[in-house]
Amino acid sequence: MTTTTSTTFPGLTAGTWAIDPVHSTVGFTVRHLVVSKVRGSFENFSGAVTVAEDGTAAVSAEIAVDSIDTKNSDRDAHIKSADFFDAEQFPTASFTSTGVRSTGKGYVVDGEFTLHGVTKPVELELEFNGVNPGMGNGPVAGFEATTVINRKDFGISIDMPLEGGGAVVGDKITINLEIEAGLQA
Repeated sequence: MTTTTSTTFPGLTAGTWAIDPVHSTVGFTVRHLVVSKVRGSFENFSGAVTVAEDGTAAVSAEIAVDSIDTKNSDRDAHIKSADFFDAEQFPTASFTSTGVRSTGKGYVVDGEFTLHGVTKPVELELEFNGVNPGMGNGPVAGFEATTVINRKDFGISIDMPLEGGGAVVGDKITINLEIEAGLQA
C-alpha cells in the first residue's frame, strides 16, 4: 500500500481519479544512432489514482503497446514485432504503485512496471500540478512523471550494433507521462 496522506496532494479528495486519455500523454525517448533521439507515444492507455478516505493513494495504469506511434509506420511495425515488444504475445504494459514518497521538491511513486512479460520495480519522479474545478464535469488533477528504464532489463535485448561503435537503438528509455485525471462520480 502507499504512504501518501491527504495533505500530500492538496485538493485530491477521496475517490477514483480516472486518467483522461484525451488530455494525457504517455511518451518516451530513446537514443538513435548514438547521436539523436527518437520520440514516440502510445495512443491507447488507461489508469486511475484511487484515494482512500484516510488519504492513502494507489495508482494503476495499462498501456496497449501496439498503439505505439513514432511517426514512422515501418519503425512502429518493427517495434511491435518479436524483436522488441512482441505485442502479439505481450499486448499490454502495466504499472501498479507500491508507495509514494515526498522528496521536498516533488514526489517519487514507487511501483511495479510490467513490460514484455517481465515485472521490475521502478521509481517515477512525480510533479503534482494541483486540482482544478474542471469544466462542468467535476474536478480534474494534473500530474507529470518521468522514469528511465533499461529495455534489456525487460527482456528486450535485440542488439543492432553500428560498424563504428554503439548501436542503432539505445538501451535506456526515458518514459514521460503528462496526466490529467478526473474524479469519477
